[in-house]
Amino acid sequence: MAEHPHAQLVRKGYAAFERGDMDTLRELMASDCTQHVPGSHPLSGDYKGMDAIIEMYGRLAAETNGTMRAELRSLLVDGRGHVVAVHRFSADRNGKHIDENGAIIFRIVGDKATDLDECVEDIDRANDFWS
Repeated sequence: MAEHPHAQLVRKGYAAFERGDMDTLRELMASDCTQHVPGSHPLSGDYKGMDAIIEMYGRLAAETNGTMRAELRSLLVDGRGHVVAVHRFSADRNGKHIDENGAIIFRIVGDKATDLDECVEDIDRANDFWS
């Protein structure tokens, strides 16, 4: 059976993110897309609009000297516009290392991601890592 189109879109996005291919990511997001980053650290908050999200991705790469990885583990689809992407997140920053599970809940309308809700395994660990 073929993979659901929403799962294909998210899989393509993870592959582009890993390559640093921001042009492809722009093609997959609605211009008014929002990404919600949990926590109480300098990078947490709501990033509204494709440009703000892409800029935040650049900050993630810069803050981790390019060590950040989000290895896609599984995709769950509801067929109504939601995809849950489970990944393994790892990075090094300022002498700290993080390696834990994470997820992003995608809302997809048509063939574009419109909302990304990020979830982390340990919010305190994430806050410490990014602070």
